[in-house]
Amino acid sequence: MSKQLLIYGQAAAISKDKHANYSVKAGADYGFAKSINSIPLTAVEFANAATEFAIVFAGSEDNLMPAIITGVRAEENLYVDDAGAFTAKYVPAFLRRYPFVFSSSDDGANFTLCIDEVFDGCNEDGRGERLFDADGEQTQYLNSVLDFLKEYQMQFQRTQLFCKKLKELDLLEPMGAQLTLPAGEQLTLTGFQAINREKLKALSGDQLAELAKTDELELAYMQIQSMRNFSGMLEKVGAAKTEEAEEAETEA
Repeated sequence: MSKQLLIYGQAAAISKDKHANYSVKAGADYGFAKSINSIPLTAVEFANAATEFAIVFAGSEDNLMPAIITGVRAEENLYVDDAGAFTAKYVPAFLRRYPFVFSSSDDGANFTLCIDEVFDGCNEDGRGERLFDADGEQTQYLNSVLDFLKEYQMQFQRTQLFCKKLKELDLLEPMGAQLTLPAGEQLTLTGFQAINREKLKALSGDQLAELAKTDELELAYMQIQSMRNFSGMLEKVGAAKTEEAEEAETEA
């Protein structure tokens, strides 16, 4: 089955009847994100993410969103190791909300809480946190999940407005990255956009003042600054290739 929303295998609406005995054993295993080379990000996360990741804008013109780059090849995440641990200090909210997610069939007017039923931590053996108590009422755990996803959805919508503002001001430009590995192999990463510093500086005083008032000017410069983290990505790619070569030599 193809993945839904990058990481969800079988997202189903949570119901009292179907999931009355469900428990969720969540932990620090992010193996479910091992094969995604970019992770969606909300604007409120820029301050934490910009210290470690390159933040870019990806998607269609009508559905553009920020994302962090986690790999330079398809189905590669350099920040999830073989044990499933996320090796960066900051874990994006997109991953932290898993195995839960909101779905909507009416363009966001209403949302339904869903759970990925193929998640290893989902069980009916009482392991972890129950979704419903013995009386069929939502547990405190499920209520906290709902609160987290409501906050995530609110930040997602705010981020959409930020992206819309960037497009209106014509601040985004297509970009690509050419990476040369220590062994000489060249990799090209394309299909994303970034803020053009010169265009940002050329805005009128009123436009800059408006961006500063809404903290969007700070977000813009954090995105620009984060692009320097591509060098750290290069180091990770090189380390991964070295490890692969050593494993191949050991097997031989």
